[in-house]
Amino acid sequence: MAKQVGTLTVITGSMFAGKSEELIRQVRRALYARKKVQVFKSALDNRWDSAAIATHNGVRFEAVPVSSSAQLEQLVQPDTEVIAIEEVQFFDEGIVALCDRWANEGRTVIVAGLDQDFRGQPFGFMPILLALADEVIKLRAICARCGGLASKTQRLVDGRPASWDEPTILIGAAEKYEARCRRCHRVLNAPRNGHRRTRRRLQTPEEQEAPAEEQGKLF
Repeated sequence: MAKQVGTLTVITGSMFAGKSEELIRQVRRALYARKKVQVFKSALDNRWDSAAIATHNGVRFEAVPVSSSAQLEQLVQPDTEVIAIEEVQFFDEGIVALCDRWANEGRTVIVAGLDQDFRGQPFGFMPILLALADEVIKLRAICARCGGLASKTQRLVDGRPASWDEPTILIGAAEKYEARCRRCHRVLNAPRNGHRRTRRRLQTPEEQEAPAEEQGKLF
């Protein structure tokens, strides 16, 4: 019998876009098909239930909280056919290689996570995971300001837009975040070009001969 072809599906979008609902829907379909399923979530996400995926409209689904990709690797059983992971963006970078390897082994891997941080910038390793995915399901929410389609996550501090320099990870729900469209999304003290990183220029021959610790600096 031919080896089953694995897949990696990434469900992404802003907060309040329905990522958790879609993850739960796909997990339930796998269970209906009598697949061996394991569901995990980041231990950082303790907003409603530390041992369950919880949607913003109150739906819950049991999940095992884990704190690292190494711990997750130990918990996945050899005969598991479907691996589902909620809030994947909160894991360390090792999760990328794990998901790719599991898919190559013939398993179905379904992960859900934010593609952008509150600044509107790529969230950590998520661009790599999206590039490796066989299928990307990008969902959009409804803008809390204008009612249009939203792809951004607005962080609020005392009701005002957060500053660019605040920590990337701050666990919260409707009391700290809103879905916003591009026009309504605001970040205080954002750089003029709107990007965290600047382009790397070509090195001169003299710079290429410089010590390793001096190379690769951004200007």
